[in-house]
Amino acid sequence: MEPQNAQNPDFSRRKTSVERARSFGLKLALLAVPACAVLFAQSLFSGDEPKSRFAVLDVSDYQEIVEGFNEWDEEAVVNLVPNAASWQWMVEQVPFFDCPDEDLREIYYFRWWALRKHLKQVGDYYAYTEFIELDTKAWFIPPERTIASALGHHFMETRWLVNQDKDDSYLDYWMVGNDGKAQGHFHRYSSWLHDAMWQRYLVTGDLDFIAQRFERFEADYRLWQEEKQLDSGLYWQADVWDAMEESISGGRHEKNIRPTINSYMFGNAVALSNMAKLLGKEEAAAVYHEEAEAQRARVLDTLWSEDLNFFESVKESGGFAKVREAIGFIPWYFKLPTPGKGYEVAWEQVLDPEGFSAPFGLTTAEQRHPEFRSHGTGYCEWDGAIWPYATSQTLVAMGNVIRDYEQEVIGKQDFFDAFLDYTRAQRKNGRPYIGEYQDEQTGEWLKGDNPRSKFYHHSTYADLLIANLIGIRPEDSNRVVVDPLLPNGVWDWFCLDGVPYRGRMLTVLWDKSGKRFGKGAGLSLWADGELVSRRDSLGKLEGAF
Repeated sequence: MEPQNAQNPDFSRRKTSVERARSFGLKLALLAVPACAVLFAQSLFSGDEPKSRFAVLDVSDYQEIVEGFNEWDEEAVVNLVPNAASWQWMVEQVPFFDCPDEDLREIYYFRWWALRKHLKQVGDYYAYTEFIELDTKAWFIPPERTIASALGHHFMETRWLVNQDKDDSYLDYWMVGNDGKAQGHFHRYSSWLHDAMWQRYLVTGDLDFIAQRFERFEADYRLWQEEKQLDSGLYWQADVWDAMEESISGGRHEKNIRPTINSYMFGNAVALSNMAKLLGKEEAAAVYHEEAEAQRARVLDTLWSEDLNFFESVKESGGFAKVREAIGFIPWYFKLPTPGKGYEVAWEQVLDPEGFSAPFGLTTAEQRHPEFRSHGTGYCEWDGAIWPYATSQTLVAMGNVIRDYEQEVIGKQDFFDAFLDYTRAQRKNGRPYIGEYQDEQTGEWLKGDNPRSKFYHHSTYADLLIANLIGIRPEDSNRVVVDPLLPNGVWDWFCLDGVPYRGRMLTVLWDKSGKRFGKGAGLSLWADGELVSRRDSLGKLEGAF
């Protein structure tokens, strides 16, 4: 029998013809949605047409892709933005993208379209759900279906939206939305929230946001220390509360010292140091810097296994877990490993078919291990199956290694291949799909038709494309750096347009011949339609506005 996610060798995408008129479709769709959603949709389509924020692309060229998603989606749950308003929401909110790879382009728009489904109003706040539907009642999932396990992913993805007001509210929902206190389930899962807030600031440049919430960030960081820090200074976590339950290395009740939470706390300390310095709090900045460096040393001294040449979990009972898992790549997400010390040898495993390289993507445990895929199927196993959550983390870490570490283990082609695998795997029954986890050999989504897995908001895609593949590297300055991970000779052109960045709208163009867009040959960076910088070939490009 053909697997659920079977694709032909060239991964050709399913094409949907949209015949109906947009206005007629909108009127029909609005009849089936709640009144608040109707008012929201009507507000989007009323008033004068705003000035376009796009310098190159004609966004109407991509409307058929989005309307195609609406055609096959039954819209079982309607939150703040109904399908009928999804196109206008995207025009107003997200960067647009085009390239020669139709499959990749479709998944890019699909992921934004799917993300929008999760935005809802919860009391006085806006929030994103993790599940659109939930087939069973679980004690750890509140009625509004908000879960903190992927907060870092959520904010890394949505930092590229034009209007950040609802995301400001989303953070406040978690930190003060419980009668002025944090939500009771806020600290249920490990988090790199402070790092994500810093990375978000680099894109938005919103200093007031940082200033108004810095004391909350500090208190939250100290609470993590109270809850999870050991006498050694390292942190423990059970795999289930790393959102990675049923792993080979751990268990739901094992208090292991894991590369996850220990890397997160390093990243959070670095972020707080940067924020404090930004706010003129030099003493606090120095304290957090010292804590980050101490944490770096502890991780390198304790979690690096010389036997496996990998970052491993250390068992509560003592000693390494003796298994390579994808969590061993997370230290590079935060640039924790010291360059030039040989740690990069771990990345040989991401290319090894006995390691993490599988036909449909990167596994969560090494395939050579005797307990690989041994914990059952269809529950929540992180014993080897592919999880988009982990793939997102690994790809960010891989990009950092390629850019910031002198090494010859992995390169741009390796990143591109892994990103394409990730892209191609996001299908089910020929249509775009993002779920919880999948078989590494067949691509079958292991939750089957369980609605909890559909549109699963547990990973990133747009951020990987914008900040890594195309390579907009945010900085705390008026300088813009574009450093693509796209290998030479793969595409003759691409355009990323309408990217909000510190009050400007950026456009990144690659046009090998100069004939595709008529704006000159080479790689170019534009701000508000004005040329900032250009180079003849793909590579690092810098400019200032």
